[in-house]
Amino acid sequence: MLGPEAPTQVHNSIQYRDLNKNDRLDIYENRHAPIEERVENLLSQMTLEEKAGLMFITMIGMKSDGSTMEKPILFADRMTVFFSFFLKKNAEMVASLKMNHFNIIQNLPVEILATWNNNIQKMAERTRLGIPVTIATDPRHGPGENPGANVYTEDFSHWPTALGLAATRDTLLVQEFGDIARQEYTAVGIRLALSPMADLATEPRWGRIAGTFGEDAELSAKMTKAYILGFQGDTIDYKSVLCMTKHFAGGGPQYNGEDPHFPYGKEQVYPGDNFDYHLIPFEKGAFQANTAQIMPYYGIPVGQTSEDVGFSFNREIITGLLRDKYAFEGIICTDWNIITDSGIDHGRAWGVEHLTPLERTKKVLNAGCDQFGGESSPELIVELVKSGQISESRINESVRRLLRDKFRLGLFDNPFVDVDYAVSLVGNDEFVQKGKLAQKKSTVLLKNENLLPLKEGIKIYVENINPTVASRFGTVVNSFEAADVFITRLKTPYDERSDYMLEAFFHQGRLYFNEAEKKKILRQVEQKPSVVGITLERPAIITEIAEETESLLADFGTEDEIFLEIVFGRFNPSGKLPFEIPSSQEAVENQMEDLPYDSKDPLFPFGFGLRYDS
Repeated sequence: MLGPEAPTQVHNSIQYRDLNKNDRLDIYENRHAPIEERVENLLSQMTLEEKAGLMFITMIGMKSDGSTMEKPILFADRMTVFFSFFLKKNAEMVASLKMNHFNIIQNLPVEILATWNNNIQKMAERTRLGIPVTIATDPRHGPGENPGANVYTEDFSHWPTALGLAATRDTLLVQEFGDIARQEYTAVGIRLALSPMADLATEPRWGRIAGTFGEDAELSAKMTKAYILGFQGDTIDYKSVLCMTKHFAGGGPQYNGEDPHFPYGKEQVYPGDNFDYHLIPFEKGAFQANTAQIMPYYGIPVGQTSEDVGFSFNREIITGLLRDKYAFEGIICTDWNIITDSGIDHGRAWGVEHLTPLERTKKVLNAGCDQFGGESSPELIVELVKSGQISESRINESVRRLLRDKFRLGLFDNPFVDVDYAVSLVGNDEFVQKGKLAQKKSTVLLKNENLLPLKEGIKIYVENINPTVASRFGTVVNSFEAADVFITRLKTPYDERSDYMLEAFFHQGRLYFNEAEKKKILRQVEQKPSVVGITLERPAIITEIAEETESLLADFGTEDEIFLEIVFGRFNPSGKLPFEIPSSQEAVENQMEDLPYDSKDPLFPFGFGLRYDS
């Protein structure tokens, strides 16, 4: 089903890739032609099946040597083996299903990512019209590993989470992050960022807070705008990485904090009647930065429209609000896996569970979405059109948008990357140092009773810190009793769950340390001058720990070296909390899911942060 590769031809001094192999320069192959003319020319040549394939984006696997994944693999890293069994094969999706948008979720070396890009683009070149592949990814620069949200990649420069970027309050640094991430992405062939999250962390129990810019809508709007400008630039062109900003019309106000990846979290609620507040990061951030794409969330915005269905099925949200009110003309792509069940997880068709996959597809199209995330079922669109339930002109609307973005990125002209250049660029020292600076600027000093900064060389006993790294700052001792100061790093508590495929990766539930955890920590800090650091994925309840320890720092994914540089005074902390830290679980349970900074008597308010000289 695959033909020859596209030869490079010359016509009237114009060099072009003969993508449809007809020995003449078609308008869509002419890089000098206006984009709209190229779109219409290619659209006129496409079959219904090719149009349908364009409207799906899903996960794709690659082998550990950068070759395409065409059969199950038994001997490789765990994720590669897993994806080889549960994902459709590369050639099946490209050649048979005529798909050309894919999301990569493996953490592999730069050389492999770049090599695979060239291999999959060569495969796409051999299709009838040679439509290139658009490669997408969830965030890769921050800490943590969650196949449903982020893919930490060792070779890339390392930055704090989005919460940490917000804690810096530095929009110029955030835009610089976007520009660096753009360079690292494009070097390996990634042209679509499934980010940023413009959602608000108004519900402290929600398991995806780490991907947001916090609970304040104005701060989130500023950070969202800077992030997108860094990735896309002022104008989208061959150097850009498109942003798929998510999750319209604002995820975050989840009932009891439960995430809608799972059936128990399908409801978004607004007890504070604060729906419009969650639109501000889109209004003042994403839209002002001209985000190329938008992703709605899974949840049902309970009571906000005439029918309680998930955002992507809701015409009042997608067409009425996003298309009509905000005049958004870019691509709207559903969140992953809302149409069918898969080998990896259940379908998340919240509010329309009773509908068949065909009926769900029709409802999404009628709502106004352009593309289906996490799905590979183009035959459903073909059936809807051939049966007269959806017009081909409606399909053409979405196809035009999807083609336009490929042309704007220059993918039709050259989708290939230089592997050697990628290896030299990605993770270079300049980028790494900028990431370290962001880690430093994001760290928040919450308490200091004349203990910090520590004097270098003193005897320290460390927990949850690499002792080799710690030895560069102090004299690491093996006995708690022998130390002058105790230094420990803690993680945000959560409930371990495993009823659903991805559940273990989503840190949800409790924000407090259980009795056994708390007893151990308190016993230590009561006995010795102590430095406690806590990595905040969510607003942890640390009231008793804060009372007992002499010093307390919050971070959002800093490396041990950076944490200790601050502890020992090589950098003066300057971060400000992007959310409030509640004083108790009761306060968390009594606050409203859709309101910011509304827990009673917070331990530390939004925006709190000390300095050594303050």
